[in-house]
Amino acid sequence: MGRRRKRARFLPDIYVFPGGRVDTADRNVPNGLFSLSAETELDLRRDTPSTSPLALALAAIRETHEETGYLLGRTASGAVLSPLPSTPFWSACQEAGMVPDVAALDYIMRALTPTLSPRRFNTRFFLADGAGCRGELLVDGELEDLHWLPLDEAFDLPIIDVTELALTAARQRWQGRALGKRPSTIPFVHYVRDRQRIDHV
Repeated sequence: MGRRRKRARFLPDIYVFPGGRVDTADRNVPNGLFSLSAETELDLRRDTPSTSPLALALAAIRETHEETGYLLGRTASGAVLSPLPSTPFWSACQEAGMVPDVAALDYIMRALTPTLSPRRFNTRFFLADGAGCRGELLVDGELEDLHWLPLDEAFDLPIIDVTELALTAARQRWQGRALGKRPSTIPFVHYVRDRQRIDHV
């Protein structure tokens, strides 16, 4: 996790996960080159049928790389890399001889900011094993004080309620993995008349 800068327009000095929006290159990767796990694909299609599950997964991995320096990837041949977009992220993948490992992602939660928020976000949270990451942690990037930390310590940082819920969802999913169990629903955190509501879809 890392701390948003003091001058940030949204949530200054608050600790967050790496993340950001889906961009054009995320949407333009040729179909059939990468596959999410069947469960993650199904959950994303059920939850957000108008948005490409692959684009969401690629955005998560790309933004994590851009904000942390880490690439969640797998080794790939040049033949796989050749038709991909010409962007700094994909150039970094090619240089490393890797492609994003979208199959390593579990979809764990969705959150929509309140209507009164100065900036609106429709966010999907993913979980992956950090052991699959390659690269060097950025020292001076978009987020300050960027570092790994035990999950229990994350709750003691200045974080918002949605981040607390995402940490809890991550813990439950990780523990479920160890038991070979998957939840039948995904939490959807949103606000009705600015009161938090959690549905399960």
